[in-house]
Amino acid sequence: MLKAKLGIAPIAWWNDDLAELSDDVSLEECLRQASVAGFTGMETGRRFPMNMKELGPILSDFGMSVCGGWFSGLLLDGEIEVEKTRIAEQLAFFKAAQAPCIVYGETARSIQGVGSAPLGTKPKLTEAEIAAYARKVSDFAEWCEVQGMPIAYHHHMGAVIETEAELDLFMKHSSVPLLFDTGHMEFAGGDLLRVIEKHHKRIIQVHCKDVRADVLKGLDRTAESFLDAVVKGAFTVPGDGALDFESLVKALAHHGYEGWFVVEAEQDPIANPPLAMAKKGHQELMRVMTAAGYEVQQ
Repeated sequence: MLKAKLGIAPIAWWNDDLAELSDDVSLEECLRQASVAGFTGMETGRRFPMNMKELGPILSDFGMSVCGGWFSGLLLDGEIEVEKTRIAEQLAFFKAAQAPCIVYGETARSIQGVGSAPLGTKPKLTEAEIAAYARKVSDFAEWCEVQGMPIAYHHHMGAVIETEAELDLFMKHSSVPLLFDTGHMEFAGGDLLRVIEKHHKRIIQVHCKDVRADVLKGLDRTAESFLDAVVKGAFTVPGDGALDFESLVKALAHHGYEGWFVVEAEQDPIANPPLAMAKKGHQELMRVMTAAGYEVQQ
């Protein structure tokens, strides 16, 4: 039987890009709510201490472990040696935490955090430029692997690798492990099952993010930004949106994926209380995991 673990990101409680979409709770309360909802892993966030001497006992109190965490990479315009220095502290911390991977998100030239930048103004590269970038990320990923901590590349709205076609080119020219994010690929207009079919051998982590189809359909991508979309409620937890997670999880199971499924859905915590949303997401994932033949480990 395939084995899986269920984690969640703290972005439902504290949004690093949009302070107004943050619930004023402590790290301990965030972990408590996630644990009550049934999750055993949590991605790191801004209120997490970056050392296991301090964080370890807190995680232990709630039966939680570190299941990942974001690194804002700058390899598109930067140098590998500089990025090695920038990631060093997180890499050492994640090794101590026995985390499965570091989530690499490319933020150079990205408009994902620019509230005034319309979705249609995202950076675009030629295939030759993507190939050169992909080789650079591959070299960096290989170095991280040698240090004992793999990175998982996160395709992302507003970033240089956003669409299915861009991801295909990046994967073609790289050897980098992939974080498959259901919500971002749907938002970008990709075919989720096709992406799984093409790239399943490289997927080492899954972000389970649902979308509100009416919000996506109503966006003016020539005028509204990614952050505008988040504020409007583009994303939500599995079971609360338009995506068929049973089909997606069955496709991953068919290809033998094992590891973390992480709920990561940034939205207004006042309109969508994090604990209630976490419970809903966990319930839906448990339903589809059972249907797909997974044994969810505690």
